[in-house]
Amino acid sequence: MSTSPRHLLTLEEFSTREILDLLALAAKIKKSPARYGSALRGQCLAMIFDKSSTRTRVSFEVGMAQLGGHALYLNGNDLQLGRGETVGDTAKVLSRFVQGIMIRTFAHSTVEELARHSEVPVINGLTDSHHPCQILADLQTIQEHFKKLKGLRLVFVGDGNNVAHSLMIGAAKTGMHFKLVCPKGYEPDASILRSAQQEGRKTGGSIEVVRKVEGSAKGADAVYTDVWTSMGQEAEKAERLRDFQGYQIDERLMAESPKAIFLHCLPAHRGEEVSAGVMDGKKAKVWDEAENRLHAQKALLVTLMAKGKF
Repeated sequence: MSTSPRHLLTLEEFSTREILDLLALAAKIKKSPARYGSALRGQCLAMIFDKSSTRTRVSFEVGMAQLGGHALYLNGNDLQLGRGETVGDTAKVLSRFVQGIMIRTFAHSTVEELARHSEVPVINGLTDSHHPCQILADLQTIQEHFKKLKGLRLVFVGDGNNVAHSLMIGAAKTGMHFKLVCPKGYEPDASILRSAQQEGRKTGGSIEVVRKVEGSAKGADAVYTDVWTSMGQEAEKAERLRDFQGYQIDERLMAESPKAIFLHCLPAHRGEEVSAGVMDGKKAKVWDEAENRLHAQKALLVTLMAKGKF
C-alpha cells in the first residue's frame, strides 16, 4: 500500500523538532561522513534547473555521490517541459525513474504542482518565494558557532526576498529573534510575515521589519545579507542600486555588535550589499556556511529518501 512521500517545499511544513533533528543529523554527517556512505546506495535524485546555480548543483550532486547514490542534472530548457509538457506529467514520469526530485525554478507554484503529482520526495532547491535548503545550512552554521539557536538575534539587511522569507520562518521555528531591515517597497510577503510571527509567538522568538539601518545590529548574534538584484531582476538593477543605498553591511554596522558573525548566501557583490572588509574579514562565516549546504542537504536527503534508520 503506497504512502504519500514527504517533501520539502518550505520550512513551514516542518516542525521545530523536525528542523532540530535535521540539524543534529547534519552535524553527525559532517563529523562522520563515511558512516553514511551507503545511505542512498542505488538511488537517483533528478535535479531540475530552470535557474543557474553553483552551490545548489554542486552540493546536491556531491552529496548524493557521498551517500552512495547518483544525481541526474536536468536543464529545464532541455526537458519536454520546455515544449509544453505539464509539470504534473513530468512529475509522474520522473517518479517512475528516480527516488527523489530537486527543482530550482522561478514560480513557487511550479514546485507545489510538482509535489502534488510526484510519487517521490520533492525538494525545493529555490523559488522566487522560498529558499529552505539555504536556511538549513545557515541555521547549522549559527548553531555551530553559538552552540544553540533559541534566543539568538539574527539581523537581515536587504530585500525581503526568498532568502528573507525562509530565514524568518527558520528563525521563528527555532525560537530566534529575527529583524529584517529593508527600504520601503521591499518588504517581505505579508502572509509569510504573519505566519512567521505567529510561529514565533509559539516558540518564544520574534519577527520584526524595520527601515532604519543605523543601530539595527546592536545586540545581534548574526548579521546577514543577500544580493540586491536577484536572478530575473536584472532590468531593475539601476533602480535597486539607488533604493538600497545606505543598506550595505560594512565595518561600521558590524561594530555595533562585537560578538556578531557575518553571513551571506552567495554570490556576493563586494561594494554593493557588503563591503570587502566585512566579506573577507574575521567575522565572516560565509565559507563555513557554503560548506554546510553539503552537510545540511545530505541530512535532508537521508531523512526524505533513506529506507533505513540512520
